[in-house]
Amino acid sequence: SFYQTLEASAAAAAAAAAAMAHFFTQEYFQIPVVTRAYTTACVLTTAAVQLEVITPFQLYFNPDLIIRRYQIWRVITSFLFFGSLGFSFLFNIIFLYRYCRMLEEGSFRGRTADFVFMFLFGGIVMSLFGLFANIFFLGQAFIIMLVYVWSRRHPLIRMNLFGLLNFQAPFLPWVLMGFSLLLGNSIVVDLLGEKRLCKIWFSFFLCRRMMFDQPEDPDYRPLPRQDEDLQDDEQQN
Repeated sequence: SFYQTLEASAAAAAAAAAAMAHFFTQEYFQIPVVTRAYTTACVLTTAAVQLEVITPFQLYFNPDLIIRRYQIWRVITSFLFFGSLGFSFLFNIIFLYRYCRMLEEGSFRGRTADFVFMFLFGGIVMSLFGLFANIFFLGQAFIIMLVYVWSRRHPLIRMNLFGLLNFQAPFLPWVLMGFSLLLGNSIVVDLLGEKRLCKIWFSFFLCRRMMFDQPEDPDYRPLPRQDEDLQDDEQQN
């Protein structure tokens, strides 16, 4: 009958929706944890602004409000908002997801703590630069930093932009800066996330590796473990 057909169609639609939800949930939790957390935070923040739950005035980087009124959240939220929904937001989110994930699954695979450390160090130094550059939202500069780090770690990869321009990976941040200039955006943000910060980051990270990852001394003899001593005693007895 008509009602049975309608019920069957509704059941099939519900089953398809459940299968799709399961697929997206499974795919979502396969994203590396740092990339997943940062991308989700950016999307939720933009959605909250779009729904008028919060306003950009509650999010922007303002040292005076942070220090005098203890609005500490602005240190974080200034990295989470990329403007209203549109081409610019979509462009930033795609680049954020792509290069953050490639870094986390590539150069920082199995080294989540180092990746988080890079996030914290980059955010702190970028905030200090933001004091002098009068930049209210630092998310775009942070994306440029991730792109710059990835491009320097993969210097031989050939890239193509919109099928028009071929170049090697180290030139990608500069190509993006030119693209931003063509769109009429300020390139100060791109420069903030590019060479100055990344040179500081690489120098600091190099010093950190030199301090904690020293090569092993060939004359070093580790102390025997307790279980090895017990085995030697048993063999002697």
